[in-house]
Amino acid sequence: MIFRSKFFTVVSFVIVLVLSCGSQRTNAAQPLAKITVEAGNHIRIDTPVCVSLKEVSQRIISHGRNSALRLEEVKGAIRIPVATQMEQQSEGPVLWWILSGTTPAGSNRSYELFQGQPAKNSDMAIVKDVEVVKDDKALLLKKGDEKILQYNHAIAPLPKGKSKLYERSGFIHPLWSPSQMVLTNIHSPDHFHHMGIWMPWTHTKFEGKQVDFWNIGEGQGTVRFVKFLSTVSGSVYGGFQAEQEHVALQTRDGEKVVLREVWDVRVYNVGGPEKGYRIVDFVSTQKNVAQSPLYQDKYRYGGFGFRGAADWDEKTASYLTSEGKNRKNGHATRARWCDTSGSINGQWAGVIHISHPKNFRHPESMRIWPSGQMFFNWAPSQLGEWVMEPGKSYVFRYRMYVHEGKVDVSVAERAWNDFGCPPVVKLEK
Repeated sequence: MIFRSKFFTVVSFVIVLVLSCGSQRTNAAQPLAKITVEAGNHIRIDTPVCVSLKEVSQRIISHGRNSALRLEEVKGAIRIPVATQMEQQSEGPVLWWILSGTTPAGSNRSYELFQGQPAKNSDMAIVKDVEVVKDDKALLLKKGDEKILQYNHAIAPLPKGKSKLYERSGFIHPLWSPSQMVLTNIHSPDHFHHMGIWMPWTHTKFEGKQVDFWNIGEGQGTVRFVKFLSTVSGSVYGGFQAEQEHVALQTRDGEKVVLREVWDVRVYNVGGPEKGYRIVDFVSTQKNVAQSPLYQDKYRYGGFGFRGAADWDEKTASYLTSEGKNRKNGHATRARWCDTSGSINGQWAGVIHISHPKNFRHPESMRIWPSGQMFFNWAPSQLGEWVMEPGKSYVFRYRMYVHEGKVDVSVAERAWNDFGCPPVVKLEK
């Protein structure tokens, strides 16, 4: 899997065949590249894939900066148009598309990339983009009338009487299921500082003082939205990059920014209400921009956090990890994925949280509440203290498989394989 660099621009392409789908090319042009996707040892169903075009970027540029590309899947004499998006990473252009349908384990699929003006066929014309809609308070990712998630860049309003120390921006809420159930919660009375999906650290030391960026009511630290670096709507994915800062509030010099963080959030154009799932990628890149190290103490929670729906408790919700652990025995164990799901108005839905193999201390430890409502946390600090050094960046990669119904272990394993052991994509000039 190729992840987006900190700064990028995205160009969306709808890639189609000049002739109608299923017909044979009679005046074939030379492709810019031939691409093979190898499923490997796992079955793939509507899997997002990508390939670097660095090797052919000069050939693309020679046709003009605004020239179009088209991708065709080759099945014998039949050529099938494929919708794509291209993003510009620091190391070169990267082409994204969906490995549509079912691809059996051990099989390959072949594609050819051409220079040429795209055109829409009837199937592509009816596929809606994943869209970004932004106002002065929040950014919404949606598809048609279906809301997927909301990122709050403005400070969330506080109930009357609450300390302004609890003011917080830079978090995801709501996260909706495909059937539009709200799966997250904020400002819960038992943990008022919980903010849907958020990622602060808890027990840390900075310049000789304790700093808690998580329990913000203590006034030691907080996390703030700074600015959007990019947004993109498209036929393969929609998403955004947002810059945030982790601030120590009580240093000897006053407030000081310790971590500069970029959230890279992407929703792929797969699943939906008819298939009962959505895929959300979440990448946090955190750079220590101070001149002093940030010491992470060993502690039971801190990092990527998910506060589950207000309706979820011991009777209405459950946990299940990739190692078969649950609410009663899952805390402080390690896993590749963990499902958090429950019933809302008699209908079950949830999120499979998936950790990437490149993550620090993968398979990661987890904070799982043994009782009460539902909270989940990937917590690498459970395994011992560590240090975020000045000038260094630390990347945390997660996928959320948002689903209707109770978790299906075979589906969870397939979702993890797509993220942790993705298809191999090879480009031949």
